[in-house]
Amino acid sequence: MTFRFLVPLLSVLLAIAPAAAQDVDPILVSTRALDQDGREFDAVDAAFNVHTDATEVKSLQDRAIAVKQDSALQVATLSAQLQLIDARIAQLGPVTPGVVETPDIQAQRKLLTRQRSVVDSAIKRGKLLGTEADQLATEIDRSRAEAFSERMSVQGDSPLTPAFWGTLFRSLPRDGRRLSAFIGAETDAIESGVMHRGLLAGLLGLIVAIVLISPVRIGLRAAGRRYVIARVPGNRIRRSSLALWLTLVGTLVPWLASVALISGLRAGGMVAPTWDKLASNFEQGSFLAALIAALGGALLQRRQPSWRLIDITDETANRLRPWTFAAATVTMLSFLLAAGRTGVGASGPVQAVTEVFAAVLHIVLVLGILLTGARMRAVAARATEEERGDQSIVAFLSLTTWAVLAVAVVSLATGYVAFGYFLARFTVWIAVVAAASYLLLIGIDDICSTVFRRDGKLADAVHHGFGVRRSLIDQFGVALSALLRLMLILVAMGSVLFPFGSDIPTLFGQISRIAQGITIGQVTISPGAILRALAVLAVGMFGIRGIQTWLTTRYLPATELDAGARNSIAMVARYIGLILVVLWSLASLGIGVERIALLLSALSVGIGFGLQAITQNFVSGLILLAERPVKIGDWVRIGDQEGDVKRISVRATEIQIADRSTLIVPNSELITKSIVNKTLSDPIGRIQLQFSVPMGSDIAQVRAMLMAIYDAQGAVLDDPKPVLFIDSLLDGRINFNSFAYVNSPRAVYPTRSDIWFELLTKLPEAGIELGTTPQQVQWIGAQPTGAQGVIGGEAA
Repeated sequence: MTFRFLVPLLSVLLAIAPAAAQDVDPILVSTRALDQDGREFDAVDAAFNVHTDATEVKSLQDRAIAVKQDSALQVATLSAQLQLIDARIAQLGPVTPGVVETPDIQAQRKLLTRQRSVVDSAIKRGKLLGTEADQLATEIDRSRAEAFSERMSVQGDSPLTPAFWGTLFRSLPRDGRRLSAFIGAETDAIESGVMHRGLLAGLLGLIVAIVLISPVRIGLRAAGRRYVIARVPGNRIRRSSLALWLTLVGTLVPWLASVALISGLRAGGMVAPTWDKLASNFEQGSFLAALIAALGGALLQRRQPSWRLIDITDETANRLRPWTFAAATVTMLSFLLAAGRTGVGASGPVQAVTEVFAAVLHIVLVLGILLTGARMRAVAARATEEERGDQSIVAFLSLTTWAVLAVAVVSLATGYVAFGYFLARFTVWIAVVAAASYLLLIGIDDICSTVFRRDGKLADAVHHGFGVRRSLIDQFGVALSALLRLMLILVAMGSVLFPFGSDIPTLFGQISRIAQGITIGQVTISPGAILRALAVLAVGMFGIRGIQTWLTTRYLPATELDAGARNSIAMVARYIGLILVVLWSLASLGIGVERIALLLSALSVGIGFGLQAITQNFVSGLILLAERPVKIGDWVRIGDQEGDVKRISVRATEIQIADRSTLIVPNSELITKSIVNKTLSDPIGRIQLQFSVPMGSDIAQVRAMLMAIYDAQGAVLDDPKPVLFIDSLLDGRINFNSFAYVNSPRAVYPTRSDIWFELLTKLPEAGIELGTTPQQVQWIGAQPTGAQGVIGGEAA
């Protein structure tokens, strides 16, 4: 039964498949999208010529950027299709002169040629459109900057002159009617919402807001404090994590409460269109006001001084805390004033008065904070009578703030109201960004240091699972903390350019444009490419580590190679892998091999002069690993030092000498100078004994005793067997020279010492006098007593 229903369905799908494939032709879709982008660009260009409103200009800039991004996307799609078409044309091959192709081949070649022409022209059009859209977005942004500069440089009547207030009083009747209409519109909206049963939605939003502000916020703060005390380690991360949690809860919960309230009013139809801007600004102002208040509470910790991150006294914290609430209130009022005058459509004098009022509020706020801080520093200085190291920084910041405040007051007094208002708000905004950045910098460092500490759970899992050293995990935490803090500092520097009350999404637009890439010459490097290159580097290093471990622990021990050869193979494989991984990482950044070659050629001059010694040692290290005149385990003599070769790298060779210290020798010394390798061709060591006995001694007995001593020494080899030679007869003594062999040069010294102990004991016991080869010493000039003597054990 089921099969009978499937057959017609499959028939229908097969029938509509070609049409569906035709509808989703990527070339057609991309060309249509480029047509739409072109029309959008023309609309933005035309609108920009006639619109000058700041909000409209920002919207036009966003539309121009969207056109640029979409055209780049379509160009990438068409480029891929162009490669496919070129591949199909290559499959057909070139046209052979004098050979007539079949009609289907001719038709296919003609169709592909026409498609290639269409795609190529579309790609060129898309690139041109993207360039024009980028230029238009830049022009719009420049116009916004010029409009801001022009607004800052406009001088009006001073608030201290009667002319300023005279124009205000003359415009009050008209502005009063506009205000009445503005209030009446919202009153009508509320009445309409109540009549159409929108009161329930408004009340629901109000109830949700109250619940969020009071029980939810308090409960979350208490829960976070309990969790931190019970689960977080007892170091600085406990304080920083609690401060971050309090800031997060204190910011998001009030903001969500404002969103719930406004959403309920909008759902009930109780927000008039003219009040929509005011409602949106209320939400934004709630967020920033809550952020300021939450930052103040988290950093000052007035009720729990032991959890405080900043080094201030309890009295200072108690005196500064009310100013954080004042800053939050001033911020909210500035948002509402800006939106209210726009919604009312206030005249120029009223707008100037609102700016003066907001600027005065900000100036009084900053002035109060400065005076409170100065008073607290004076009290602390009198109490301690010593100068702290950070007082110079605090004094510099205070002096700079006083100077900015003075410029803002002078600007207001001289009629530059917009500039004075901007400076006052800018000062508060910098303080907010600095406080948030300080808290985040401490939190990031504490979290990274705790999560990636060498004795933590993550370190245990990575160490036991992948064999990574604990110190590397600790180092990774420090490096990650530095990277994240650097990114945070860059974001904070960008945020300073946008005082609260301005268009905050512009900051994210700037970050988005930066994320698309920075072009240096012919190379475009973006944060995504950097992350991709770092990931490639990390994967490559991990792979090299695994291959080297496999070579040294599994494969090479299974071969018949000695330790030196195994080390050479492992080191060469490692450095080849490092070179390949670096090249792969650079390719991930978009830097091709030809550019790397140019870079290396440019660095060759510097290498030839400044890095000559390092390069020489590097090349010498490669020669040592390849030719192996010295290998690991060899016993070598360099100058007056000799010892075991323990490690050979590309820069230096490590030799362990007799006192257990390590002699580090540059590789160039082993290549360019003479060294003695006692184990290069034959690993055995030779013992040489030179001694003498008086003439007339039983030399057969001497020979037998020495050979018995050799036989008793287990280190002495039987092959080659020990030998004893009569070297000379001199001054009534028989001089012997004896040789024996041990399995290693390292055993020569202790074995020879043991033989001497035996020989010096047994020969005197047999009544044979033992001495060394005599040497004649003749004094020139005056003949002292005993002018001639024998050195080496024989009296003169």
